[in-house]
Amino acid sequence: MTAECSRAGCRDAATWLITWRNPRIHAADRRKEWVACDAHVDYLRDFLAARDFPLDVGRLTPEGATA
Repeated sequence: MTAECSRAGCRDAATWLITWRNPRIHAADRRKEWVACDAHVDYLRDFLAARDFPLDVGRLTPEGATA
């Protein structure tokens, strides 16, 4: 099964994994995941970074992990 981009309205195949958390409401061990296509990875990363959310971005592998 192919993951779809998390950007609203986009149905392209995801190639990036963005792991993030909102420190105001999430404990340090709770992380959320968004996936992104090549066209939207910068948009989603910038959206989260503008809010000062800790995040990691890496390539999405078939197993769902980052490479």
